[in-house]
Amino acid sequence: MSHGMMEDVLIQPFKGANITGSLHMTIQTIVLIGTLTALGAEVRWWSCNIFSIQHHMAAAIARNFASVFSWKGETLEEVKAKEIYEKTRKLPDPASTGNTKFQIVLTITRDGLKADPKKYHKMKEILVGVSEETTTGVKRLYQMQENGTLLFPAINVNDSITNRKFDDLYGCRHSLLDGLMRATDVMIAGKVAVVCSYGDVGNGCAATLKQAGACVIVTDIDLY
Repeated sequence: MSHGMMEDVLIQPFKGANITGSLHMTIQTIVLIGTLTALGAEVRWWSCNIFSIQHHMAAAIARNFASVFSWKGETLEEVKAKEIYEKTRKLPDPASTGNTKFQIVLTITRDGLKADPKKYHKMKEILVGVSEETTTGVKRLYQMQENGTLLFPAINVNDSITNRKFDDLYGCRHSLLDGLMRATDVMIAGKVAVVCSYGDVGNGCAATLKQAGACVIVTDIDLY
């Protein structure tokens, strides 16, 4: 959605809403964020994958639309710190890293939690809810629901018919071959391809690889 199109939006159903998202920081995502902003939302964003961040897109989003908390070159050390905090509720000492950006993040987070240890729990009162599209993410949400740590409503997008029977089955038919060819620039025909698991995604992957001329082998512990 261009700036001109955004200026023409008269109805803003999301005006006053705060939307936070976690998706790959790419040119496709900037269209989504721009649309949400044009519809009136205040948007904050970070990438769900440190390896897929397009730096120029992150910069464009930060300049034009939303607060961005991702950058090209984010390290596994920085990601690991989040996992450690989830398990121990202890933040790494800012002095333990030589990364200046990471030191700033740790210092701000530490000072905020020191002033109010229940800061993030209190946010649940203003959260309308969350949505999750991945199988792994949905499993985590169900686990949180079972042990009583899910503090707000969650929508399971992953199990919707649209996602299961269209995106899973047909989306991967495009993205798998596109990704392989961009990364390797090698002809698929004549290659041996192994597809692990045969759900909707595995079905689509096997079909598109076979159509491209590969000899496809499927492995699964339960084909039924």
